[in-house]
Amino acid sequence: MTNLKHPITRRTFLGAGASFAALAPTVDAWASKPKTFQLTPAPTTFDLVGSKYPKTPVWAYSGTVPGPMIRAVQGDRVQIAVSNGLAENTTVHWHGLRIPNGMDGVPHLTQRPIDKGENFLYDFELPDAGTYWYHPHVRATEQQGRGLYGAFIIEEKSPPKVDRDITWVLDDWRLTKEATIAEPFNHMMDLTHGGRIGNSVTVNGKLLDTLPVHFGERIRLRIINTANARIFGLMFDGHDPQIIALDGHPVQPHAPKDNMITLGPGQRADVIIDFTADRAKQHPIRDAYYTRSAYELGPVVYAKEALRKKPLDTPITIAPNPLATPNLKTASRHEIVISGGAMGRMREATFKGQVMGIRDLVGVGKIWALNGIAAHGPVMDPIFTLKKNQTYIISMQNDTQWVHPMHLHGHAFQIHTRNGKPEPYTPWVDTVLLGPNEVAEVALVADNPGDWLYHCHILEHHAAGMSGVVRVTN
Repeated sequence: MTNLKHPITRRTFLGAGASFAALAPTVDAWASKPKTFQLTPAPTTFDLVGSKYPKTPVWAYSGTVPGPMIRAVQGDRVQIAVSNGLAENTTVHWHGLRIPNGMDGVPHLTQRPIDKGENFLYDFELPDAGTYWYHPHVRATEQQGRGLYGAFIIEEKSPPKVDRDITWVLDDWRLTKEATIAEPFNHMMDLTHGGRIGNSVTVNGKLLDTLPVHFGERIRLRIINTANARIFGLMFDGHDPQIIALDGHPVQPHAPKDNMITLGPGQRADVIIDFTADRAKQHPIRDAYYTRSAYELGPVVYAKEALRKKPLDTPITIAPNPLATPNLKTASRHEIVISGGAMGRMREATFKGQVMGIRDLVGVGKIWALNGIAAHGPVMDPIFTLKKNQTYIISMQNDTQWVHPMHLHGHAFQIHTRNGKPEPYTPWVDTVLLGPNEVAEVALVADNPGDWLYHCHILEHHAAGMSGVVRVTN
């Protein structure tokens, strides 16, 4: 493969032709009129890397990468009509949203897949404000890797005062010199190592040129990592970003550790930045997570005119979402151990009920396991069963040489400790980034019944066995 010359920089089921209106409940059945949206996943071409290169053949929602932004207000009800224009089936998962199980978008586990040419109506209310996103859960390594994803923003009823609210959807692409997506997907090297890392980074589907600002301006920047595998570590040279939310949920405002905003695949961060650096200079925005391949996305560039002489003096703390507080005194405990991968210690695992050695597992494309079980699909016996409205502490142990962003559907959880040490700010998240040989303890109240997917959001790891089901009973 030849790299681009440009440096790295980014409930009812209806058959075909049926009317979405037939799915909609009457207004009398609901307290409020829903906000409606439509998404059509289909092949198209898109200008990812500029006019020097041909447009890239992609798969996109409604013709754009990222797909149309869905924007609503906390407490709204939404109806999202999906019309499948792909030559294969698909679903849409609403990443991070605490919604009913039947709306979660996991094929066969929570819904029948949407076949080619068919339609499906997602219909749910929005209990939480914050920054979320959507993507497929069918053959996700390729469907998402070809461009199927979009932002889902749920505004607070009383948001912090800012001059601009900007969303950055980050992705990376493995492109050829002709700006086509490099084949194949699910290469064994990607499955066994760090996943499919690309050579071109886009912000909102484009190479980032500059971030133009005015002195004194306050910006809320919502950052979403939609990459298959790349971990981002963003640094705003000369500025002091304050994290105000993680994975959509408010957190005590604080500076990121080492001034780096670190986001694994699936993770999000809301940051507030007061732009008060030297107006005469350009200030690089760098991704320095991978030390040996750090790069600049594009600089902050100040306009000649200032917006104000000094920063706003208004609160940046966000009101909490209505999450049930875990009662640690009465909590039951469970453990998840992640094993496998290149340079790992896993010698065998159970696949489809049969214990198999590592060579045989590799032969069927499985190299990762949770509690000794390599997943064969989304419908499996649960790793463990949780009782509704009870508190649980879950220990997640990464017994591998690779980083894993571990994501639980349908719930948010609090990170309490890492390697036995208290986690600063005990954030509410839906994805925890676990380093090699790291152990994190998280706590949650199991208040959303159903069978929920739990998996690594490095999509190649998920495809190669790193997923399971957590059951919450009524």
